[in-house]
Amino acid sequence: MALVYIVEDDIDIREMETYALKSAGLSVDAFADSERFFETLAVRLPDMVLLDIMLPGRDGLEVLKELRESPATQTLPIMMVTAKTSEADRVKGLDSGADDYLIKPFGIMELVSRCKALLRRANRLMPVLAYETIEMDDDRHRVTADGVDVELTFKEYALLKYLLENSGTAVTRERLMDAVWGFAFTGETRTVDMHIKTLRKKLGPSGALILTVRNVGYQLGR
Repeated sequence: MALVYIVEDDIDIREMETYALKSAGLSVDAFADSERFFETLAVRLPDMVLLDIMLPGRDGLEVLKELRESPATQTLPIMMVTAKTSEADRVKGLDSGADDYLIKPFGIMELVSRCKALLRRANRLMPVLAYETIEMDDDRHRVTADGVDVELTFKEYALLKYLLENSGTAVTRERLMDAVWGFAFTGETRTVDMHIKTLRKKLGPSGALILTVRNVGYQLGR
């Protein structure tokens, strides 16, 4: 699963970006300032950075400059996010080493699409996920089971994708709720059970690969 770091001081925008990218199947860590971002960066490199320009302390362009000067992050995909709309501002960001530029306000679908496109260009996405008779082509948003196309809803697709990415591992209902429905979801864990039941049915014989782990949750395969 591709990991995206978000650096954004506005909590509402930061939470919206986090929710959107997690719902799209990406792993996300978010930071309100560059200090915590660089501390985490020293421990683990992401596959992409979503970087706001207007930040407290060092602004986004300074952060971008530092990232491009470091051998470890010279080629790291970086998308700048800003409310600045003038051509001069966009050119400055791109000339400083940004790979793409997103202007506020923006739609969730555009954010997800642009991030995935950047990750694909950098070969940071694994578009095809598979386990035995189940295959998911994430670029085409296509699922097959035993060679037959399976039509899934958005949530069923996200649920199956998470199980595929964590195949062989028992996943709790709470973890599935957080990954598929997001931190703001307040429903009961029974929602997960209902979606698993429908997903198994749609997958036909391959649905038996989704195992119930007693007192825990679910697991794809052993």
